[in-house]
Amino acid sequence: MGKAKKTRKFAAVKRMLKPTDARLKEVQEKEKKKDEIEKEKAVRRIPQMASSLFLAHNEALAPPYRVLIDTNFINFSLQNKLELVSGMMDCLYAKCIPCVTDCVMAELEKLGHRYRIALRVARDPRFERLPCSHPGTYADDCLVQRVQAHRCYIVATCDRELRRRIRKVPGVPLMYIVRRRYAVERLPDQGAPS
Repeated sequence: MGKAKKTRKFAAVKRMLKPTDARLKEVQEKEKKKDEIEKEKAVRRIPQMASSLFLAHNEALAPPYRVLIDTNFINFSLQNKLELVSGMMDCLYAKCIPCVTDCVMAELEKLGHRYRIALRVARDPRFERLPCSHPGTYADDCLVQRVQAHRCYIVATCDRELRRRIRKVPGVPLMYIVRRRYAVERLPDQGAPS
């Protein structure tokens, strides 16, 4: 058997889509959506700054300091045998009002019998109780939202992830435990000129 001859069609015209074809419109719409998404990503959305922030100083922070306490801060304070109120006053050299949110209390109650002493410490009458109106009892999100809304708090936590999140909020100092004592990060000197 010999080879079958393939005849080439002479001057064959490629089939072309009309510019009004529906398939082209779908592709163009998808490309437009991609371009819009890329433009949105390129534009940085910076949240509105609080009026109490002036240069590097937070004018809303003044003694007596209101300290928002996280669950693990209470636990680590007990493990390191630190008294919360007096330790905070020694660290900040001013009167402190420890504040505990409903979410932190709920988290301590969920932890159960092993954390009953921490729960008893959190129920101290010297601590100010802050009510929460949001759904759920995740304390980290609650603390971040409260700090973003009102920059009049110092946040006391030993959780690295929460500290990383709060560092992104300008004008909010952090308190944590270092070498069996409290330390403050990013607290501006109120009296010193900049």
